[in-house]
Amino acid sequence: MRSVRGMRVVSALAIGGLVLGAAACGEAPEENTGAGEGGEKYTACMVTDVGGIDDKSFNTSAWAGLQAANAKNSNIEIKYVASKAEADYEPNLTQYVNQKCNFVLAVGGLMLDATSKIAKANPNQQFGIVDAKVPETNVFPMQFDTAQAAFLAGYLAAGMTKTGTVGTYGGMKIPPVTIFMDGFVDGVAHYNKAKGKNVKVIGWDKATQNGSFTNDFVKQDEGKKVGDTLVAQGADIIMPAAGGSGVGTTAAAVASNGKFSTIWVDSDGCESTPHCAAIITTVIKNVKDAVTDAVTRAADGEKLDQAKGFLGTLENNGVGLASYHEFDSKVPAELKAEIDKLKADIVAGTVTVTSAAQPK
Repeated sequence: MRSVRGMRVVSALAIGGLVLGAAACGEAPEENTGAGEGGEKYTACMVTDVGGIDDKSFNTSAWAGLQAANAKNSNIEIKYVASKAEADYEPNLTQYVNQKCNFVLAVGGLMLDATSKIAKANPNQQFGIVDAKVPETNVFPMQFDTAQAAFLAGYLAAGMTKTGTVGTYGGMKIPPVTIFMDGFVDGVAHYNKAKGKNVKVIGWDKATQNGSFTNDFVKQDEGKKVGDTLVAQGADIIMPAAGGSGVGTTAAAVASNGKFSTIWVDSDGCESTPHCAAIITTVIKNVKDAVTDAVTRAADGEKLDQAKGFLGTLENNGVGLASYHEFDSKVPAELKAEIDKLKADIVAGTVTVTSAAQPK
């Protein structure tokens, strides 16, 4: 697996409950005031996808990455604009090009086409994109093999379920989402093979690539609805890969008084949501540190290698499992050890994790 030389990626930290006014489309985006004085400013400007800045997920993590870059180098000036609809992507990217931002960051696979179009029209502009890769050489891709970490989560869920049924659902049927679901399903299958068990996964069929989706990354009621359906079908552990809409499921899990629990994705759910009591762990996608590293390197004058990009794996801690937090005493020591061994085996290549959605 590839990794960016010299990149030190540590466990992801999300900023929950950001009190940040998202700039409306067409208006000047709100600027972060943390940039210091002195020296020439390097502006890093972020466009969120429709999930928004406070999605408790990858948009939140990307903004945290820019904040960390500003903390490391006060001459990096940061700002963002929140997209309200997919139609906002192109104008939001374009307004930052027109403002002469040094680094324009697009967040999320939904922005792939818009980023490619605007980057092609502005070949001298440095762009970055999270969860996608485009042909244009002026767009630095930050991608994540989250199937590896979700594989561990699937194994964990299979080892923790009391009903013998676990579930997962997504926000939209796009590669950055289905890669989580593929890994989760295969992790359960690995547990079944190793233990001679028959834990069932509902909500996603890897073979047919069909399953349950909210078709939204924001609406919590949609997440609750899909999660409740999986619970009604017997699932007692659910992994929503649906951004903010998944909060509907974690909230319902808290209210269920232990009937079911969840596994969060992207940023540590115990830090980004108020529902830690119902979150066993999180499949971490370390967007924060990938963004920090790319922006600080670019600000230091380094030409970013689009062909290489960044690929987060278990080996470089670009993906992983968060702490068990309030479930630490509930996860058997033997199961913890098996997951640690499984992680080592994936890193060593003795266990292979595959998904059609894995970054190429």
